[in-house]
Amino acid sequence: MANEPYLPGVDRSDESEDRIVLHVDADCFYAACERLREPDLEDEPVVVGMGYEPGDSVGAVATASYEARAFGVESAQAISTALEALPRRIDIEDDPDLDLAVEETGHYRPVDMDYYQSVAAEVKDILHDCADVVREVSVDEAYLDVTERTAWSVVDGFARHVKDRIRREVGITVSVGVAPSMSAAKIASDFDKPDGLTVVRPGEVWEFLAPLEVDLLHGVGPVTARELRSMELETAADVAATDPEPLVDRFGERGRELYERARGDDDRRVEPKGLPKSFSRESAFDGPVEEREPKFELVETLAAAVADRARREGALYRTVGVKAVRPPYEVNTRERSLPGPVDEPDLVREIALDLFAEFESDPVRKLGVRVANLEFSEADQASLDSVDWGDRAGSNEADSSTDDGNDDENDTLGGADSSSPTERVTDAVEQLDLETALASDSGGQDGDQRSTDDDGEKRANRETSVRGSGQASLDEFE
Repeated sequence: MANEPYLPGVDRSDESEDRIVLHVDADCFYAACERLREPDLEDEPVVVGMGYEPGDSVGAVATASYEARAFGVESAQAISTALEALPRRIDIEDDPDLDLAVEETGHYRPVDMDYYQSVAAEVKDILHDCADVVREVSVDEAYLDVTERTAWSVVDGFARHVKDRIRREVGITVSVGVAPSMSAAKIASDFDKPDGLTVVRPGEVWEFLAPLEVDLLHGVGPVTARELRSMELETAADVAATDPEPLVDRFGERGRELYERARGDDDRRVEPKGLPKSFSRESAFDGPVEEREPKFELVETLAAAVADRARREGALYRTVGVKAVRPPYEVNTRERSLPGPVDEPDLVREIALDLFAEFESDPVRKLGVRVANLEFSEADQASLDSVDWGDRAGSNEADSSTDDGNDDENDTLGGADSSSPTERVTDAVEQLDLETALASDSGGQDGDQRSTDDDGEKRANRETSVRGSGQASLDEFE
């Protein structure tokens, strides 16, 4: 650690060598961006839809402002369901005969990723100016190692400085968690949303984590939380005090990671993120579902989410795959290669539905959609007309979603980040949830995290519900 004080007059000679990690997470990022260009939307319910066009009732909620959430609108919800809870403001303006109060309506906007990325670039410029090491997890969140920039005695002021710069120079709010580890910082950023700041100092991590319910632990979604509670583990303290072997028996090596994180053990370093090799989204139903409609609706939602993630990251893909987990935990994957790299959400949807048709009459407890063989440079794109709809690929163990091998903390426990968001939605936050281990004999690492949220966040868990029969939880949806 450098001995020079970052702030004038600050003596750091007595500071410990504990790392100082910030997790910076934008609040309702898509909605915040819409408010930047439409200031009249401030304090109004705002819903941003993926696959949504003005006046339509199709698509899925990518982000809902806190005002919209008060009406029951949630990330990953079908737009048609959101409209039932929060009708469009413009509809009553166009039809004054509708018996609706203005204050019971909201504003709906389609996703504009190019614009959101331009806003995110401004935020990231500030983050890189404030830290020597930045790991960008998704379009709306990042980890910063500021050990060489500040000291624990003044870290509150440093974090406020980061927040204030983003608010002043960009015009959006972020929530910041500060801790000596990535996982604790991630949980801390979720702790006081929106516009929050939570500092967990060295020696306080266990005290901070212990009372948290298991579903507030990073990387634990609804399915995993139910599994843990079935083991009579209700809080982080319960997980930390248990014998780790039953967790390993139940979840594979991810169970050991969960045990270690619940104890506050996380020695991972913040490292810049390498290019991912794949993106995926997975979601579990409350129980096995045989009906065709909810399964196909979920495949469509997951396909839209993963295609959106690829577009956000500027990635083209050559492979589209699906994953279907049949009871008890039988993992089946199918994939199809394309003649060239593409960025076509409709193509992802069509291929995913076609691949999943093999399982349309089977009971399924979890679904996933994946794009792989990524390219991050411009290339000629294949089109729907050029795709060979040949025989499906055989069943394979799903590939891991990986980048440079550094475990990401967006939405998963130790999952490699292709995700990471990410969600969160998220997403995760862009990655594999611990739940994926339940669906794999080996506790593999396919899938990705936030999200998206994302404001998802995840935050306290980005995991939200996809409405409709056979209710499903979506991991890391922005």
